[in-house]
Order: sequence, then structure tokens, then C-alpha cells
Amino acid sequence: MTDPNTPERTTGGLAGKVAGRAKEAAGSVLGDDQLAREGRLQQAQSEAEKKASSEAGAARAREAEAELKEQKAETEVERERLRAELGAKEREEAAERDEHQAAQQADMHARQETAAAEAERRTRKAEADRIEEQAEAERIAEARTAVKLQQEARRAEAKADAIDPEEN
Repeated sequence: MTDPNTPERTTGGLAGKVAGRAKEAAGSVLGDDQLAREGRLQQAQSEAEKKASSEAGAARAREAEAELKEQKAETEVERERLRAELGAKEREEAAERDEHQAAQQADMHARQETAAAEAERRTRKAEADRIEEQAEAERIAEARTAVKLQQEARRAEAKADAIDPEEN
């Protein structure tokens, strides 16, 4: 039998429930209210443990679900951060490409302007050389004409002297 002053350890689960029913039945048959009460308490404790275990399992499942949701949220935040980072990198690369392209265009434009300026310089030099050659040709022609005129003037003077020798 059981001593009311010493707490008896009760077994939980199915074995505890069966033991509780056996104690309750034995207590009822023997007229031992204490044993019957102990059997009912053991059954109640077994049910409470079963319920607590079930609730703990449900709590663990809810906790696991909450943890999974948190991980999903963290994953989504990380995904968005990576998208933003990738977008920023793509914009930076596009800006660098645009800058490189603008530099190439500016360089090409400068080369075209330099080539145009050089072509203009050559054209002007060629024109200046042509004008200088033409002026030199005119100077030579005028010098020849002057020489011819001087020769004609001397001949005319010589003829005049020959015709009238005293006037000189």
C-alpha cells in the first residue's frame, strides 16, 4: 500500500495511465480511497503529461515554423540586398562604359579637328606657295621686260645719237 506521507513517483505516458487505472480499480475493489485517488491522480498526471508533450511538440513545430519564416524573411532581405548591389554594379559598369565611349568620341572628334586643321594648313600653305611662285614668276617676267626695255632704250639712244650726234 501507499503511505500518504511519502510522495510516490508516478509514471507518465501509456504505462502511467494503465498503472493509474489499475490503482484506481484496486482502490475501489479494496475500499482504499487513498489508492483509488492516487490512481486517478496518476491517470490525470499521465493525461497532463501527454497534453504537455503534445503542446510542447506543437510549440516546437510553431517555433520551427517561425524560425523558417524568419529564415525566409532574412533570405528575401539578402536577395533584395544582392539585387540592389547587382543593380548598382550594373549602373556603375554602364556609367564606366558611357564614360569610356564619351572619351573615345572626344578623342575621335579631336583627331578629326586636328586632321581638318592640318588639311586647312596644307591648303593655305599650298595657296601661299602658289601665290609666291606666281609673284616670283611675275617679278622675273617684269625683270626681263625691264631688261628688254633698257636694251631697247639704249638702242634707241644709240640710233638717236647716230642720227643726231650733237645733242648728247
